[in-house]
Amino acid sequence: MGIEHWSTVPAATDEVFAWHERPGALQRLMPPWLPGRVLREADSLADGRAELALPGGQVWIGQHDPAGFVPGRAFVDERVDAGARSAALAPIRWRHEHRFDPVETPTGQGTRVHDRVEAPVGSRALRPMFVYRHRQLADDLRRHAELAAEPMRVAVTGGGGLIGTALRAFLTTGGHEVVRLVRRDPGEHERRWDPDWPADDLLEGIDAVVHLAGASIFGRFDEGHRHRIRASRIGPTRLLAERAAAAGVRTFVSASGIGGYGADRGDEVLSEESAQGDGFLAEVVADWEAEAALAGAGGARVVQVRTGLVQSPRGGMLQVLRPIYAAGLGGPLAGGEHWQAWIGLDDLVDVYARALVDDRLQGPVNAVVPDPVRQAEYADVLAGVLHRPAVLPTPSLGPRVLLGHQGMQELALADQRVVPAKLLAAGHRFRHPGLEDALRHMLGKQREAGR
Repeated sequence: MGIEHWSTVPAATDEVFAWHERPGALQRLMPPWLPGRVLREADSLADGRAELALPGGQVWIGQHDPAGFVPGRAFVDERVDAGARSAALAPIRWRHEHRFDPVETPTGQGTRVHDRVEAPVGSRALRPMFVYRHRQLADDLRRHAELAAEPMRVAVTGGGGLIGTALRAFLTTGGHEVVRLVRRDPGEHERRWDPDWPADDLLEGIDAVVHLAGASIFGRFDEGHRHRIRASRIGPTRLLAERAAAAGVRTFVSASGIGGYGADRGDEVLSEESAQGDGFLAEVVADWEAEAALAGAGGARVVQVRTGLVQSPRGGMLQVLRPIYAAGLGGPLAGGEHWQAWIGLDDLVDVYARALVDDRLQGPVNAVVPDPVRQAEYADVLAGVLHRPAVLPTPSLGPRVLLGHQGMQELALADQRVVPAKLLAAGHRFRHPGLEDALRHMLGKQREAGR
């Protein structure tokens, strides 16, 4: 049993193979709906070893077979045992052959990517994973070619979070060097960062900074939570921006949020030129962005990425809603009339990547897809993708219990019809501009395109 799956990628074979050899490839190909996380990537496709952490403390180990390695054309990995760490996986045989063959396409040279897996399960169970992997590969290669950036050394804070993990992998597979700024003792490609007292030489030799660190905004908006949100953003951003200015960093990209527009804007279409709104998050965003702008004192181009509702089954709203809707218990929230400005995780990664290299982007940039949806439509689409009903209206009591009154108003019931005016003006193309396509891709429900 197992699967054979192939598709044609519009990129030269040497580049496709090189992409797989770079750090981050396994992370980029890991389907987000599957359990587990990447512990270690193989340092060689010829004879390296990769490790995935699975539930229950088990570890999946993939050993690359030198006999199946053909430079620039093929490699093979097999699951191997690791004693008690993989005891539950012992009955599973997995041999995965990867092959890459040059082909001609209507637009030039392409590559036929062919996967062949021997496993105790059939193609019906495995196909969603390979449909996902092949689309990720093609989309990533296309974006790297579009941006055509010279290799950079990029320092990243918050690199272990949902966005940071995906962005680091995207950048390294594109040939860039990523330096994580961490608060613990640093390892390889890391530097120790004290947010309250960053070292003078913290950013020495760094071309660009991506600042993602900050306490989660999800939680009850009591005094302590509001303090954590502000304290983790305002002071650390100011100090990091000052270090960037002193070091002559070329580009400083900071996270921000559409909460800056306020929680109740109704049908008003909100672009980057729209006025600041009212409320706690709006005030935080205004101060946060003002501190990030200080990096411009050293000549850096500063971009503040105002992020909408990020869609991923590994974090944020979708992580919470997916099991509820899968159980058939989902439905419109508090009437479902409020606007939700959203973006898929990979599209958000693309926005950060463009912000690093596209000189046309400066100042606040709305990281949302062009077409926001009302919450009732979101509920209907998510339920349809999961083949479940969405007929049970969800009262506001649930979010009020979890978030408190202020958190409910500024997060769960925020009414923000935000559009990405600056990205559209720059000709930016979204991978998944439609909600159904985005959810299908992230949840393994994608309809397979013709091969």
